[in-house]
Amino acid sequence: MGIVTRWWWVRHAPVTGWDGIIYGDEDVSCDTSDRSRFEALAKALPDGAVWVTSHLARAVETARAIAEAGLPAGNPIQVPDLKEQGFGDWQGQRWDDLRRADGGKYAAFWEDPAHNAAPGGESFADLMQRTGRAVEHLNGEQAGRDIIAVAHGGTIRAALALALEISPVRALGIKISNLSLTRIEHISGGILNGHGGTWRVSGVNLKP
Repeated sequence: MGIVTRWWWVRHAPVTGWDGIIYGDEDVSCDTSDRSRFEALAKALPDGAVWVTSHLARAVETARAIAEAGLPAGNPIQVPDLKEQGFGDWQGQRWDDLRRADGGKYAAFWEDPAHNAAPGGESFADLMQRTGRAVEHLNGEQAGRDIIAVAHGGTIRAALALALEISPVRALGIKISNLSLTRIEHISGGILNGHGGTWRVSGVNLKP
């Protein structure tokens, strides 16, 4: 059996004040006031892990809140490639307003939301590519370790799609809730796929 690297993905805490508004990779803060949720995560996550986050405030703040709830995090590694999908010119706007104001581009986007990008933004398929780069790098650099990755719904869907070898379209159907835990393991030297190892999924969208 090869070296097993264990990934513990946590989606950031809820973002408030942006209901119905697209924030994508905007650097917005999150609500970390529900200490009981962070205490539960601190108990569920492994001690002595490598911590990584995206560079966005909501991921950094969530990691800090887990640490303050009882699980030391040291200095998490910030990995920009783990940020949320960028929606370009549509960020800061409401989906309903976009449909009314720019119906043609809006409708075209939803014809293939996994591969189409908002004006000035990126597609979910693009997000999968950059997430894959980051995951592959960390699998090599931190092989055999526990990796706690505090990131975003889109990023975690992308990581699962890569592990399960499913299409971007199918990955968009995976639910990832705020402060949920998703566990996957990379086994180096596996022979089930051509990506330098194989993957095992232990749990998705778990509530600690």
